[in-house]
Amino acid sequence: MAKLKIGALPNDKPVRVTIELPAAVHRDLVAYAGALARETGEPVNDPSKLIAPMLTRFMATDRGFSKWRRAAHSSETREG
Repeated sequence: MAKLKIGALPNDKPVRVTIELPAAVHRDLVAYAGALARETGEPVNDPSKLIAPMLTRFMATDRGFSKWRRAAHSSETREG
């Protein structure tokens, strides 16, 4: 099986956000949870817990966002 992009879920204090997902996205999320459980040997009881690490990984690998963030941080540093 191919290596998944996210690993074990961190234990972190959450901020509650409510979203609606298209049914197809939810089905894929449940399927991904199953694949992750098989790969790690750890059950994923709540597939919605995968959303945060997926978003984290997505933003960490988005070059445009990284470039924008560096520029924003750089301008904040110069201003203050």
